Parts: sequence; C-alpha cells; structure tokens
Amino acid sequence: MRIGYSHWGFLGSGITDTPDGGRSHRRTLVDGLIAAGHEIVFLQANRDLAEAGTDLTATYRWNGGLPEIDALFLEWRWPIPARNTTVCGADGHTCDLHRQQELLDHYTHRRAVRTVLWDKDQQLPADDPLRTVGHVQVCEPALHPSPGAVSLLFPVSDGALDQAHPAALAAHGRPLPLVYIGNQYDRDAAFGEYFAPAAAQLPHRVAGKWTDTARWPHVNFTGRIPFDEVAPLYRTAVATVLLAPDRYARSGQFTQRLFEAALAGCLPLVPSTLRAAETVVPRELIVTGADDLVVTITAVTRIAGSQAHADLIARCLDRLDPFRLTRQLRTLNAALAGTDIPPLLIDIEGARA
Repeated sequence: MRIGYSHWGFLGSGITDTPDGGRSHRRTLVDGLIAAGHEIVFLQANRDLAEAGTDLTATYRWNGGLPEIDALFLEWRWPIPARNTTVCGADGHTCDLHRQQELLDHYTHRRAVRTVLWDKDQQLPADDPLRTVGHVQVCEPALHPSPGAVSLLFPVSDGALDQAHPAALAAHGRPLPLVYIGNQYDRDAAFGEYFAPAAAQLPHRVAGKWTDTARWPHVNFTGRIPFDEVAPLYRTAVATVLLAPDRYARSGQFTQRLFEAALAGCLPLVPSTLRAAETVVPRELIVTGADDLVVTITAVTRIAGSQAHADLIARCLDRLDPFRLTRQLRTLNAALAGTDIPPLLIDIEGARA
C-alpha cells in the first residue's frame, strides 16, 4: 500500500526549540510500516532538512504536491492562534493546518481515499463531521479512546524492549532522586499537586518549556534540552512522575515519557487519578499525592542498585508490552485497510495476550 503520511515534526533529532514529542516514536512507526511492505511518502514540509539541516532524502520521500496514494495517514493538526491560523507568509506562520486541509479536501472528501486520523493530542472535537465519514478511522493513543475511535498507542520498538537489561539499568549511578522532562502545556494542576510539593523535599530538575513558574520559586527549571539529551538525563534519575492534562487522565493516554523513562531505568510514578494507571506500572509505583510520591522515591532510593531495584525496573518494562510496535502495526494495518480492528488484550498480572 502506498501511504501518504502527514506529520508536522521530525524524524531525526530536530531542533531544541520545538514541542515535537513524536521524535520518540514516529520513525519507529514509519520504519515498521516500510518493513511491512508499505511505501511511505511524506506530505508535509521536510522540517528535518529545512530546520535541522538533517538530510534524510536518501532514505525517505517527501512530496509537496498531491501524488497518487492508496491511503492517507494524518497525525492530526489543530488550530493554534498566531501560528497556523494566520495567512501564509505572515511572521511566525506555519502551514501545517492549511496543508492538512488541502490533503483532506483532495483525498478524503473529493476522492474518498481511506483516511486514518491519529488524534495524538485529543484535539478533534467530539462533533467533528470527520468522525461520521465512513472511510475515515479516528485513532487515539489512549487505552480508553473516545466513542468511535480505536487505540493506536505510541509505539515502542520491540527490539528496544527485548534488549533492555534491568540489572544494568539498576546498577547505573543515579544522583538525582526526581526529574521531570516535558512542557507546561495544560499540566499546571497536576504539577502543583504532585511535583512542586515533592520538589521542596527532594533534589530534582525540570527540563522543558515552562514559562509561567512564579508560583513555584523553589523548583529547579532548567529549560528545554535537545532531544538527544532526554535519555541521558533520565539515566541520572531514580524516578519521574507522569503529569497529564485532564483529557489524557480521563482516557488513559500515556505519552512517550512513560517508555522514555522506563527504558532508561528511571521509574515512572503514576498518579492514581490517571485512568488505567495499574496497566502501565506496578501497583507500588502508583501514587496518591506529593507525600506518597516522596515516600515512594525515598524507598526506591534505599534499594538503588539492588536486585529488588532491577526487578522493579523489569516489571515496568514488562508493562510496556501493549505499546510494542508489532501491536500498533496490527491496529494500523487494519485501520488502513478498513478491516476489523484487533482488540487490545491486556493481562496486567503477567503475560499479555
């Protein structure tokens, strides 16, 4: 199948000043599709080349026109005032939204091409007419997607999971008890409830774009870091806490921070308010508040480097099984073909179906 793929982000490391979390999993998904026999043509701008100076044109194809395709795959873009809602050529304008609409008009509406819409940020309105179009399948990276949508989780390479060594990860020196990597977007409430009070008691670091921080003068905000520094920073820390906007919490959507941290041996602590928390981490890593967070990190710090620590990391890695690339490819192949979507079967007590 020839798939037209629309995304506004990078395949490589990109640039530091960007919120593109897709770098952690986009290339994994694309390479998996190609390995499965599909042909991929990217339909948005080549930001790797234009902005990061990374030339991947010997490996992948971009097309700024309207080439023949068998299916359209959209990483959904939404209106962002003063950025993609302005006229083309205006200062600061990005043309991702205009281009997406052009693709929808040509392929989805005029030519009735099979379209898979991956609503990675849960920005598609519940009453959007696209949800009722017969040849459109909406996917969400959530364990409990909205009505009519199906789960297409952020994929983790099977090889990365199979080759991870919990004992080696546990033995790694971790001078920092607590770290958070990510941006402020819609996370103030969770940050104020969990991270900020714990930060008053523990050495910590927050890496990401946080612009409204006056209420937390004690927190060590260090700004955005290059993508290549994410894994090394996680490897210096005992634990992180997963902070989610309410819409993610309600649907059990876990971002790439879950597997970025676990694969680096940084234990991901999950607030109990996040739906399906027990699916993605062992029960002892589910926390009910800042005090519980501090108690949990203190307990884990005491066993750092031990077999018990390695076992806990291993259990976190095991819980990533639903995110395996092979599982996401089964879902995506069915969505692209318009066939029945295989169910996401999860056994949280052990092996997964």
